[in-house]
Amino acid sequence: MTCTWQHLKGILTLGRRLKPLLHCWVVTAALCLGGGSSQAQTAADPVQTDSLIEVGDAAVRDSAILSRIEKLLAEIDGYSAVKVSVSEGVVRTTGPVIDNAAQERLTQIINRVAGVVALENETEISGTLEERLAPAVDRIAARTRNLLANGPIFLVAVTAFLLVAAGGWLLTTRIGIWTRLAPNPFIADVYRAVARILFIVIGLVLALDILNATALIGAVLGAAGVVGLALGFAVRDTVENFIASILLSLRQPFRPNDYVDIQGDQGTVARLTSRATILISPEGNHIRIPNATVFKGRIVNFTRDPHRRFGFDLGVDADADLAAALSTAVAALEVQPFVLKDPEVGAWVSEVGDSNVILTFTGWVDQTRVDFAKARGEAIRAAKLALEGAGFGLPEPIYRVRLDGAQDQTAAAPAKRIGTRQAGPAASSSDLPEAADPARAELPSEGAAEREREGLDGGENLLDAQQQAE
Repeated sequence: MTCTWQHLKGILTLGRRLKPLLHCWVVTAALCLGGGSSQAQTAADPVQTDSLIEVGDAAVRDSAILSRIEKLLAEIDGYSAVKVSVSEGVVRTTGPVIDNAAQERLTQIINRVAGVVALENETEISGTLEERLAPAVDRIAARTRNLLANGPIFLVAVTAFLLVAAGGWLLTTRIGIWTRLAPNPFIADVYRAVARILFIVIGLVLALDILNATALIGAVLGAAGVVGLALGFAVRDTVENFIASILLSLRQPFRPNDYVDIQGDQGTVARLTSRATILISPEGNHIRIPNATVFKGRIVNFTRDPHRRFGFDLGVDADADLAAALSTAVAALEVQPFVLKDPEVGAWVSEVGDSNVILTFTGWVDQTRVDFAKARGEAIRAAKLALEGAGFGLPEPIYRVRLDGAQDQTAAAPAKRIGTRQAGPAASSSDLPEAADPARAELPSEGAAEREREGLDGGENLLDAQQQAE
């Protein structure tokens, strides 16, 4: 019995000695399990602070912690109804608060108080409409008072902005320096617009500086850049055409009434607008070509040089004297009054066909004096009459059929009818009708272009006759 009691006493003594160690193990395991948990912490769960837990005389008394917290909350609006209690450094708060932000702010404030070990925030969001609207009303009233107090300086800033902007508008409108700097009126208007924008920006910066809000300049410029980039992508084609119109007005690749070919579209230039180039086709149709296409495309200007060469082909018999044929046609072209002596008429044998030889003839005319198409047509007529009058035939295609054997004689008869057309009497030269006279120019396209320039839309035209063209 004595032995059993002694054994039991020894076990109890050993248990008391191992109790602190077992307690430490249990706490460590709990902290490890709690740290590895992924569960979210609610507002009612205790909030552990990061400060060192003091013991003994170094520990802050609960009364001091409670007094400090109550004094802090008394100085902050919105926490008058919050009740605070402290026990062994653990703070428990109850009562209503305005919103979640106030609840989180309360947690942050108490966690910063020295001696707080943990916080149990058991406050609740107030459901009273009056209590929740009161802070908003107070903020509106404070901002209203602030606005009234800053009203005079705001008026000064607005006045400074208006003075700078209005002064810039007057300077860009009244001073004629832009006309002297720019090559044409359209570019002068672009310069004026850029100068006005600069004055507006300067006025805005001055107003913000008066208001001591220059930090907003970066935000305003950044927002303007983002908006400008978005608008640039949205109206990319329009911006591209506008920039192309500026470049075309500077380079002036054509003049009003010039006959041009732009990417396969031929017509007389009516005008150049900030969006498109307008042509009048020979049939009188309006052709609008985007300026971006005109600037990047292939432009053939038939009117820039008044001297223009025409050319045509005529075929003569393969057995004819080609030198004599060339001389005959050249002589006929040289006597035409609309054919220029310099440059001279050109002629050469260009091709040997199946049944004839192709002769090519060229000549030059002054487009300011004659109509090009009519001049070319009259030159063709004169050369043809001269060749036929000299006995040169202008054959049709000839087909030769070789017959092998007498049995094919019947088949040869139809083939013999396919041959060169017999040269008839020389064609006589009749009087040329007035409508075909080369000296009579066709001007309906130029008239339509002039009407287009004087149209009802103001006749915007970026082509300047006084500017040097490329």
